[in-house]
Amino acid sequence: MGIKSILRNRVGPAFAGLFGIKTKVTLNPISQLEDKDGRWISTGNDPAFLVKGKYFPGWNKMKWESEAESFIPLKMYWDQGNGFSESESLTFSSIPKGFAKREVMLFIPPGTKNLRIDPGEDEVEFILTNVQMKKTTRFAMVSQFFLKVINQKGVTNPATRELLKKAFQIMRTRGLKATWSKFKAYAGNQNIESTNSYENWIANQELTSKDLERILDEIDNLAYQPLISIILPVYNVEEKWLRLCIDSVLKQLYSNWELCISDDASTKPHIKKVLNEYAQKDNRIKVVFRNKNGHISESSNSGLEVATGVYIGLLDHDDELTVDALYENVKLLNQHPEADIVYSDEDKITEDGVRHSPYFKPDWSPDLLLSQMYTCHFSIYRKDLIDQVGGFRKGYEGSQDYDLVLRVSELTEHIYHIPKILYHWRTIAGSTAFQGSSKSYTHISGMKALEDALSRRKVNGWVEGVEEIPNLYQVNYKLEKEPFVSIVIPNKNLADVLEKCLYSIFNKTTYSNYEVIVVDNGSDTLDTFEVYKKWVAAEPDRFRYFEYDVPFNYSQINNFGVKQTRGELILLLNNDVEVITPNWLTEMASQAWRPEIGAVGACLYYPDNTIQHAGVVLGIGGVAGHSHKHFRASEKGYFSRLKMVSNYTAVTAACLMVRKDIYQEVGGLEEDLKVAFNDVDFCLKIWKAGYRNIWLPQVQLYHYESKSRGYEDTPEKQLRFKKEVDFMREKWGDILDNDPHYNPNLSRVKEDFSISNKI
Repeated sequence: MGIKSILRNRVGPAFAGLFGIKTKVTLNPISQLEDKDGRWISTGNDPAFLVKGKYFPGWNKMKWESEAESFIPLKMYWDQGNGFSESESLTFSSIPKGFAKREVMLFIPPGTKNLRIDPGEDEVEFILTNVQMKKTTRFAMVSQFFLKVINQKGVTNPATRELLKKAFQIMRTRGLKATWSKFKAYAGNQNIESTNSYENWIANQELTSKDLERILDEIDNLAYQPLISIILPVYNVEEKWLRLCIDSVLKQLYSNWELCISDDASTKPHIKKVLNEYAQKDNRIKVVFRNKNGHISESSNSGLEVATGVYIGLLDHDDELTVDALYENVKLLNQHPEADIVYSDEDKITEDGVRHSPYFKPDWSPDLLLSQMYTCHFSIYRKDLIDQVGGFRKGYEGSQDYDLVLRVSELTEHIYHIPKILYHWRTIAGSTAFQGSSKSYTHISGMKALEDALSRRKVNGWVEGVEEIPNLYQVNYKLEKEPFVSIVIPNKNLADVLEKCLYSIFNKTTYSNYEVIVVDNGSDTLDTFEVYKKWVAAEPDRFRYFEYDVPFNYSQINNFGVKQTRGELILLLNNDVEVITPNWLTEMASQAWRPEIGAVGACLYYPDNTIQHAGVVLGIGGVAGHSHKHFRASEKGYFSRLKMVSNYTAVTAACLMVRKDIYQEVGGLEEDLKVAFNDVDFCLKIWKAGYRNIWLPQVQLYHYESKSRGYEDTPEKQLRFKKEVDFMREKWGDILDNDPHYNPNLSRVKEDFSISNKI
């Protein structure tokens, strides 16, 4: 490499990054774009700009201003001397609806000679102007990332401290390059991408003036407009947060509300002044001044005493509602007047007003609720039911809402979810949103609420905390007896693979009442039958095998195997798995034996200790994909989903337990699905029959995926796979597109719970 080339490709960019040199670039239209009075008009499906001006290879911050009537993805192409191609391109950001100022991080590969930016594929009109590039460095990006984490979560948050500790340790022992590598892996798994996905999502969900007019017209025409009483307990909150909170109620598009404020004997003088001011401003605001501090449960009950609404909404004194929060709830009530509990999605908001950490929740998931208070904000309850359970209970402060939803949900099945962000949870020092462990008593009171729930429901079980994660729990169910479990394993040849599987079962399993049935599907190697003979001799009461020589059909083989079983519980198991946790059958059986539970799935790892299966998400790739695939075993996943017992609509049959009577009730596995998706179809039949399917993180096995039957790598296999996709789409299309245990705002392309880029 010559001196000039080194200066151009290394020294120049390093110098520019060190000093953060800014350059202004221009966008020259080269395809299907017309300039009309400063606005660009796309005239075809392949509009393109050529980026002209000075920019440096490596990481850059790109800024611009834009305006558009609809969402427009932005795709970058880089030419390294061979022209532009799809293989050297990336969708790096978007133009959101309305006016916006954007800043994104993007990487320009070294050797890039030309840059091209394509604004979508539709005929649209937009403004894209004041484009700037600013060279940055890896160190600056890592530093800014950590500052962002500290601002959002707090420096005293255990997760933040652990992240900083690991980063400094890696930097000290292995240098900046290794730190950068870890940063990229962490940032990717945390969905912190160069596309600023949540910022994009917010921008494209922003209500326009036309939206507001439409909503007001809809409200006027709603047949059912119930009074909603919002309960707001207040204690010594800063004036600016209190005003923002109350103002967010005053700004509601739906007007039939009352705000029942209960001041819990605050000692700060501004509280009474502000509350009296608002009470005089709007007669829908009721204020109760308590003479004695009783903490949040008693204070909330004081608000309930003056509430006259049909429904009760819950609001914390430093948080905010979105302007359409009550409208969205009442809109749902008009569609489902039987609704007794309604909850929505939420995000967090910093002191500077920056929104982050959106929690896009599933529809009603009772077992998830026993692991985590996931319904949380914003929730409304039918007041009659709150009165019936006696309101909030003293002694459950910090988890009083959790205790409430556990008790009220025992009285009704009419529970609905609005998959929209309707609540901003303020992250300020001392708040639970800012620092999960800042109120450790919330974890203790949450456990107490769960233990009470088990007692009320007459469940023989106990509650444990999970891996020192605040406010995360595991409910354990005690078996009165050990139901007989029949493990069914299809197999053909691969003696060493099967031997590893069987050895792990017979030598690790602590559960005693089980049998293993291998269905041999045409093995023709002597060593395979030697394995069978070995285990017949070693485990004569527990091991049997049957020869079933038919053309490979996973469903048919398993259905045949189940007919040979003696067990009350069936465990479908692949031959290429290896048991890790000795109590795996105990854990699975204790869940499968519950009358309301259908399929029970396990946590499966690849040999490198990354996730192979952590529940199935419908719709990914058209039919289904595995949740959190390739996440490391140590990671918590989306809002700790990898560490909690969760409801999923489906789980993999590589390790699936179900009661035999349910297996027979739904007709077993669908034999028209010979290879793919038969487990998804099976779980959907179970779900449709009214049972809940569940995934257990504490049951862990290795899965040496596709060792037995290989990949879809021939034309014949691909044709068969397409037919199975078509079968699933025709039979289950609606639910595949609307997985009740996922969220429509999350990706149907990736398996990492990232935000969908489809608006």
